[in-house]
Amino acid sequence: MPRNVWILAGIALGVAIGFGVVNPVLPVFATAFGVDELAAAAVVSAFALMRLVFAPAVGRLTDAWGHRLTLVAGVLIVAVSSLAVGFAGSYAQMIVFRGLGGIGSAMFSVAAMTILLGSVDAGRRGRASAVYQGSFLVGAVAGPAIGGLFGAISLRAPFFFYAITLGVAAAVAMGLEPIDGPGRRGGGRDGAGRDRDGAGRDGGAKGDRAASDVEPRPLRQVWRDRRFQAALLANLAQGWNTNGTRAALIPLFVAAYLAADEAQAVLWSGLAMSVAAVVQVAAIWPSGVVVDRAGRRGPMVAGALIAGAAMVWLPFSRSLAVLAAALAVYAIGAALIGTAPAAAVGDAAGAGGTRAIALYSMAGDAGSVVGPLAAGYLAAQFSYVTACALGAALWALSALVSATMRRR
Repeated sequence: MPRNVWILAGIALGVAIGFGVVNPVLPVFATAFGVDELAAAAVVSAFALMRLVFAPAVGRLTDAWGHRLTLVAGVLIVAVSSLAVGFAGSYAQMIVFRGLGGIGSAMFSVAAMTILLGSVDAGRRGRASAVYQGSFLVGAVAGPAIGGLFGAISLRAPFFFYAITLGVAAAVAMGLEPIDGPGRRGGGRDGAGRDRDGAGRDGGAKGDRAASDVEPRPLRQVWRDRRFQAALLANLAQGWNTNGTRAALIPLFVAAYLAADEAQAVLWSGLAMSVAAVVQVAAIWPSGVVVDRAGRRGPMVAGALIAGAAMVWLPFSRSLAVLAAALAVYAIGAALIGTAPAAAVGDAAGAGGTRAIALYSMAGDAGSVVGPLAAGYLAAQFSYVTACALGAALWALSALVSATMRRR
């Protein structure tokens, strides 16, 4: 892995730890201003919504500023936003400051993914994505535990800690190399051996570089590429189910069917989801290796089918052990989807394809915004089975479209 990959992994770890610190405290802090649960949840949605709205502008920003400056600016915007939330004196101020953080997050995430995919050849994109996503997952596991300690001191303290971790991440980001300069050379210009759908046959064997590895393709061509279409749908399903249906319904499901009271529901759902997070961390690197050696299509199909099967299983869990097992299976599918579609976007768009990566990011954000609302509505009006069935159907559609990716 070239230097840029490890720098981005360090940045992702710092960002994820800070995000994990504030995430459990955020809705509780909102209710301290006297608002109800719906308004508290809106603070969480405001961040994802602003990411979604602002993502299309990131391509123009990177054209004007460059990828590294856009990334650093985005991280600093989130840092200032977090600091402002910590000092917020009203609910209105809190939701505005939190929404502004979503703008910075869009800048950071799109620029970071562009640098990541542009710093390595096609034969290492799966593993590079695994290193990057794995750092996020480690931070997401460690963050809530740290957040609990800071939250015991003050509900405002986690936001100040988040601002500090983001400041450190911005300083680390200054060491990134341009993706068309030394960073590209660090990724190796010897190419990758090709299997039939464009991945390295052995993850790094010498061969010819595809044209899409050298320079970004026009967006109109990328739109017509089935690899890109399949990646968009996979990321939509990931956002809908992982950040939506699973995150929104599991605590409610545990409270309704498994736990004796609310305190036990929080404890048990947190425990089950922690087990799943550990499994996903363990599975992310092997997933990247599989993606580079076997190609993108198979892991995308398998990941969607595994995650879809777990979604069907979840609402029939009637013990904590069974629920944890279902979430662990889901985590394996999510690990494959966390690496393969990102690599497919890099294959389809070429190095520096910022606008295509912004659209990819938007697909996941759209799922994160709509998924919880749709799942909550279906669970309230019909059943948890219905809500999970819709998520499983989306995974099945993703598997079907991924299966039509052309072999090369």
